[in-house]
Amino acid sequence: MLIALIARDKPDHLQTRMDNRAAHLAYIESTGCVAQAGPLLDQDGSMVGSLIILDVEDMAAGQAWADNDPYAKAGLFEAVELITWKKVVG
Repeated sequence: MLIALIARDKPDHLQTRMDNRAAHLAYIESTGCVAQAGPLLDQDGSMVGSLIILDVEDMAAGQAWADNDPYAKAGLFEAVELITWKKVVG
């Protein structure tokens, strides 16, 4: 099952993102269920959130992945949405 994780950073939390970036990227690599990922950017090109496509068994596994993301544990996100996603192109 593919799940889109869309997370918006809390305002003025770029330093929190940067402080936890290496752990977040290591988590992505170690879990092996991330099909695609990248930061959301504002008009100035600054990182303000994340878009992650998870390939997991079910929504509960997606939620567990999201809950254990170092960014989430650091309190970076203002809002997180998990939604089933269907790949059409690519």
